[in-house]
Amino acid sequence: MKKPIISRRDVLQGSTALAASSVFASVASAAPPASPVTPQLIEAAKKEGKVVFYTSIDLPVAERIAKAFEAKYTGIAVRVERTGAERVFQRIGQEYASRIYAVDVVNSSDAAHFIVWKREGILEPYLPEDVAKYYPVEHKDPDGTFATFRAWVCVIGYNTNMVKPEDAPKSYAELLDPKWTGKIVKAHPSYSGTIMTATYQMSRDLGWEYFEKLAKQRVMQVQSSADPPKKLALGERSVMADGNEYNMFVEKEKGSPVEIVYATEGSPLIVGPNALFKNAPNPNAARLFQSFCFSPEAQQLSSDIGGLRSLHPAVKEKPGRKPFGEIKKMKDDPVAVEKMSEQIKARYSKLFGV
Repeated sequence: MKKPIISRRDVLQGSTALAASSVFASVASAAPPASPVTPQLIEAAKKEGKVVFYTSIDLPVAERIAKAFEAKYTGIAVRVERTGAERVFQRIGQEYASRIYAVDVVNSSDAAHFIVWKREGILEPYLPEDVAKYYPVEHKDPDGTFATFRAWVCVIGYNTNMVKPEDAPKSYAELLDPKWTGKIVKAHPSYSGTIMTATYQMSRDLGWEYFEKLAKQRVMQVQSSADPPKKLALGERSVMADGNEYNMFVEKEKGSPVEIVYATEGSPLIVGPNALFKNAPNPNAARLFQSFCFSPEAQQLSSDIGGLRSLHPAVKEKPGRKPFGEIKKMKDDPVAVEKMSEQIKARYSKLFGV
């Protein structure tokens, strides 16, 4: 009998098969053939009549994508179940341990989740035609079980009413200037998957000595990576040390006095894959929805509405946004994040006293 999914750490303990530099690396690959959307698939999906989508993507974005799918494929309803990435992971683990198969398609902002699900053998290999044709190899699992639905970077930012552009920090090193003492807001890796990933990349590239110095700046500590942009917009702090790029886009487009800074050392890269499950209750609708998620239409929606970055070459970014390819990025490594997550949380909390 298959053992229950308990935790990522339990599953990955002692594993070397996936100890590569990327979550998309694999020792042996057996990718399925590319799957086009056919009339037969659409008809089979319509007979099922629904698809269940567990996701940590912002609810307005997920709902817009769901409505676009429903408009294109009438008769198939999308049930969006939105919560934080860690709760998505725990929910699926609990459901599968109890042999409850409710989810069809999943999206998570923590790429390490897909390592666990793949190792547990519960992901269904499926390669949408758009992924096969257009997505970079580093953003699709060679075994065809998942691919990057969305990407973004963790950024520095400042309030334009409180800081002049010429005075704004241009790098992580400049955040250590005494003039920013008591003026910085920052999110916490114990609560945010984005910040956990960013903290790993920064500690690897800049060293823990950087965080030791930053902790002396009397930083306002918040939870979610969406919180620093909000605090910045409200003027509660003049500078943020980290936060979601896409939330900054949303704030700027609302007219908030905020500006993004891409650190000269490089910005931490975050990816959020999509996958479908072998025990999906609506397998054909799941395949159709997965294909739709990687289509230019859905990818353009996620970019326009959510401020997310797409790996699909057909997607056009809004004017004023720095092209993703021009941003200097730190290298992501979900396997290492998984192995070091508890150590990162403990060390960070000790430094920042929270």
